[in-house]
Amino acid sequence: MVRPGTDQDLEALDVEEVFDDLDTAIGDQTPPAAVTDTLVDRLRNHLKQLSNIAVADEQYPPTAEMLRLVVRGVPSREECVPADYQQAVGLARRLAFVTSDLVEELIEACYINEAE
Repeated sequence: MVRPGTDQDLEALDVEEVFDDLDTAIGDQTPPAAVTDTLVDRLRNHLKQLSNIAVADEQYPPTAEMLRLVVRGVPSREECVPADYQQAVGLARRLAFVTSDLVEELIEACYINEAE
């Protein structure tokens, strides 16, 4: 059973796209400079959606780990994209690690479905 998040977040969330962006950020290859800013924006958006899903339904309160990850992600979501490429990649990776942990928590707790 999937627990409800906000309708807007669930409708807009594409778990496969989240995993694709995570692979781009923390996979075997360093993200190309040409996509780093866009990647950071997408990861911020994914993390915001997942955070909203985690806390959206009072009937199904988030776990302590979900709350920890939501709080941990706030500073990275608010950080400006650095002009330096390596620092921008670092930001993308920080966002990706928190996003990865949160998406896994949400899947494990049946808040969202895993990508097909």
